[in-house]
Amino acid sequence: MKNRLSRIINPKTGHTVMLAVDHGYFQGPTSGLERPGEVITPLLPWADAVMLTRGVLRNTIDATISNPVVLRVSGGTSILKDDLSNEDITTSMRDAVRLNAAAVALSIFVGAPNEKQTLVNLARLVDEGEEYGMPVLAVTAVGRDMVRDARYLGLASRIAAELGASMVKTYYCENFGKVVEGCPVPIVIAGGKKIPEPEALKLAYNAIQEGAVGVDMGRNIFQSEDPIAMIQAVRSIVQEGYTPDEALELFNSLKGKKK
Repeated sequence: MKNRLSRIINPKTGHTVMLAVDHGYFQGPTSGLERPGEVITPLLPWADAVMLTRGVLRNTIDATISNPVVLRVSGGTSILKDDLSNEDITTSMRDAVRLNAAAVALSIFVGAPNEKQTLVNLARLVDEGEEYGMPVLAVTAVGRDMVRDARYLGLASRIAAELGASMVKTYYCENFGKVVEGCPVPIVIAGGKKIPEPEALKLAYNAIQEGAVGVDMGRNIFQSEDPIAMIQAVRSIVQEGYTPDEALELFNSLKGKKK
């Protein structure tokens, strides 16, 4: 398990740039990700890990990639439903091992109608992961009526850690340091909806400054006007200590260049 985690979080820096491209499991053909293989492959040289589903991995990603895979293993509902919390485990641990995953990921919905089901899913997945030495990433999904503040995200993150998650993915918020302080396992932040590049870079910077080990960005990379330039700019902040202004300057210098 420690070996798998060390593939995701760079031991030299203690940080990680994860590329989140698992949106299709409930959103379908997400804008900018309609042809996932063509979008994902050029970004992989700058990603420490890639988070995706087994269907996309098996059918669109070359088997020779060396990037560690964080495999999305929960699902069962879609954006057509009002309640996204009605999820279950959709991929077995044995299949995750066959796919050479470095970790598995599922969502928990604290405060949602199916809170108990998703938390029990997490506990069951952790049990199975322990048998195989497989880390579990818990994603603190937020329902439509839930506030993304330090109190709620801190609650959800701590519960995930208490149930045995090896890592937590949550949102950045005001007083984010309190969320980190109350969570005894590493936290990566979600990029969330697409925002302007300067704002996304500042988001990444602030999260790292306040204790996150990295980012798990998707739409703010693959929906960027230049995804390859953007992932390099994000990486410069997370792994090289750039400021948001320095990273934006890098983005602008790389933008539009032939790849």
